[in-house]
Amino acid sequence: MLNRAGTRIEPVALIPKIGVLAVQGNFREHASMLRRLGAEAVEVRKPQELEELDGLVIPGGESTAIGRLVRLYGLEEAISSFERPLLGTCAGMILLDRRHLGLLDLEVSRNAYGRQVASFEADLELAGDAEPLRGVFIRAPRVERMGPEADVMAELDGEPVLLREGRIIVAAFHPELTGDTRVHERFLDLVREAAQPPVRDGGPVEGVSGEPGGSAAAERGGLHVRA
Repeated sequence: MLNRAGTRIEPVALIPKIGVLAVQGNFREHASMLRRLGAEAVEVRKPQELEELDGLVIPGGESTAIGRLVRLYGLEEAISSFERPLLGTCAGMILLDRRHLGLLDLEVSRNAYGRQVASFEADLELAGDAEPLRGVFIRAPRVERMGPEADVMAELDGEPVLLREGRIIVAAFHPELTGDTRVHERFLDLVREAAQPPVRDGGPVEGVSGEPGGSAAAERGGLHVRA
């Protein structure tokens, strides 16, 4: 099966259960794209709903409103302690940075590409892929500072707009608003990678769970998490 960009969509070996934070923003679009890729997508509004998830998506929307509702619903601590892979887009990228939840060694500025009327689309060069990735930028944040562990996956005019740090992928744009599934594919690849126990010398490593917040993540380069 091929996606719109002509990239082959590999079948999901085990159906991952992915939560989509559904307090505000484009959560329905993310859920729809994840289901297209064979994942089980569930809406998350309560802390206990993060249990048993294989990954979590924090969608774009209005970052101030999302942050306020996250605190109101008691989700701030639950997300901060969530140890599985995360995907944050636009407002989700802001929520994960140093100034907010502090799960990324990254600082971003809000609405840095202009207001709603200045929204635009652009072709992005996606690392490891010859086909351009179409990015939809709506009141998009701009990366001001990033730590040494951040891996830039796509740029716009020399500035990073898609990054991975450890178990987290963030985008300044809205990948859920196009027919191109490659950002979500890479997120699901990360989910599958995190679900696999580390193997050494032909067998699992004793005492390592394989969860992305544990020793396996540390071996992949680590994550700067605010205490």
